[in-house]
Amino acid sequence: MEYRIRLGTSTDIDVLTAIIQDSFLDVAERFGLTPQNSPTHPSNCSSEWIIREMNRGVTYYILENGEQPVGCVALEKISDEVCYLERLAVLPGQRRQGFGEALVKHALSEARNLGVFRVQIGIIAEHRELHDWYEKLGFEKVEEKIFPQLVFPVTFMSYYFL
Repeated sequence: MEYRIRLGTSTDIDVLTAIIQDSFLDVAERFGLTPQNSPTHPSNCSSEWIIREMNRGVTYYILENGEQPVGCVALEKISDEVCYLERLAVLPGQRRQGFGEALVKHALSEARNLGVFRVQIGIIAEHRELHDWYEKLGFEKVEEKIFPQLVFPVTFMSYYFL
């Protein structure tokens, strides 16, 4: 598997938007998420969203398989102790090749370099396969929360650096 992970820049906004939209479309369909009932779900990602996140310090990484961008992940340092891992996305035709795991491990390495103690993610609580996949990567369930603006409960999971 010949791939590389590189920093996403402002010139990659359209690429990031397309990867995120395309990668989360099946999740939106599976859980009945629409722009009306879940406007902040990544399947509704826009270039303005990516620009806004980059402007607030969210860092994006792009995985290229050969020369083709096929996945991405975002990392946001929210305090001296915690980073959020967000927008992990691998195009449907490129899944099950280890790209998602490679992106998570890259984000964890970057978070460790930032000196944080924990990396947190939020996922749709009913998405059991994703929960189990993150557990295999070393994440632990912390809590489940219901937000009035969301049509699904969220499971928060954390990865702790020893």
